[in-house]
Amino acid sequence: MLKPSPFKIRPNLLPKTDPRYIKWRESLKKRPPSWITGKTKGTDARVLKISKTFKKKGIDNFAEWRNYARKIGMIPANYPSFKRDENLACLIGLVLGDGHIDKFPRTEKLTIALGTDKPDLIDFGIELVKKVFAKNPSVNKPSYSKVARISIYQKMISRRLGVPSGNRRWSKKGIPPWAKRKKALLLACLRGLYEAEGSLCIHLPTSTYNFAFHNSNPKLLEDVKDSLLQLGLHPEIRLVAIRLRKQKEVEYFRKLIQFRDYTAGWSNGSLVAL
Repeated sequence: MLKPSPFKIRPNLLPKTDPRYIKWRESLKKRPPSWITGKTKGTDARVLKISKTFKKKGIDNFAEWRNYARKIGMIPANYPSFKRDENLACLIGLVLGDGHIDKFPRTEKLTIALGTDKPDLIDFGIELVKKVFAKNPSVNKPSYSKVARISIYQKMISRRLGVPSGNRRWSKKGIPPWAKRKKALLLACLRGLYEAEGSLCIHLPTSTYNFAFHNSNPKLLEDVKDSLLQLGLHPEIRLVAIRLRKQKEVEYFRKLIQFRDYTAGWSNGSLVAL
């Protein structure tokens, strides 16, 4: 038999200054924590079952909290387009090269995978994400892998970056048209692409130079080739690579995009060494 409640009305409906409400709040501190505290659907089968039931019935148990969070500015009420500057162009290049966008029911996730042998490049990528998203990304460097993953969750990432989600092997999206219209933006995007997928090999005894961009997407290879031609260079076309082989052109282009120079920033619409 249930013990009758000492309250004739629900205590949570009493005014917060009411002694009965204060006494009730104090009594809650003595109660043991709920069985669900600290558990997620990834660590507890019962929570997973609840989540699946809510999803099946279309119950959004966070709707009230989400609306409140939007009102107080805890989470954005909308997601406007990114500012089309050098930082965005460079980040898009990095994403086109080494990034991936996952799509979920209520959000999207951007992941940029970079080798741990280039810690300065990882820091460079983190700073780019911070500047574009105005939000700190998470960085995962598992001990069993030589890859660091820079990740960030937000809504409509794919649409705002102009980069398709999922597998982009045959995507028709390459360097964005708005970045092609201005040299400074084009160089920034090329910098991101080459930081992600570029390699510079110089063999001085034989005076052999090879500055290559490797990728399996035909559209992206075509865009890089056209960009180099636009800059007055003479690229060699390969099945999955675009290469510069002339010493003067290699040195010129490397300095032009500040390849692997992470002290370089943007000033008055052009790359400068800081």
